[in-house]
Amino acid sequence: MITASILAKKSNVPIYTVRHYTRIGLLKPSRDLGNGYKLYKKSDKDRLRFIASAKELGFTLAEIEETLDHAVHGDSPCPMVREIVEHRVKENREKLRELKKLQKRLESALEMWKTMKNEDPTGDSICRLIESFAEINDPA
Repeated sequence: MITASILAKKSNVPIYTVRHYTRIGLLKPSRDLGNGYKLYKKSDKDRLRFIASAKELGFTLAEIEETLDHAVHGDSPCPMVREIVEHRVKENREKLRELKKLQKRLESALEMWKTMKNEDPTGDSICRLIESFAEINDPA
């Protein structure tokens, strides 16, 4: 059995990560009856590695908790994991499409603004750069 600080050092994570995961129930230490310290099993290092891997794949802490819960109850979390990843792949593809559109708009605005001077706001204008872009893309 090891303390939170030793677990953090052995796992290469900050101590606050161990404490946070303990607080939210991803780690479940026992207590030393003599001093009240939380004590972790050496297998908690593997659990921290699993959590880190899941986070690298974009899993939320809630999804990680649900995955661990399936495993604790002897159910394979793999079908749920596949479903989450498939959903994330679709979400990310859509986000990438939107980011590409945004990138094109930004590049277009920069190109258009190369010849424009900076202007002070007037009663009718806040930032002529943005307003000029809006006029071209939505002429009234």
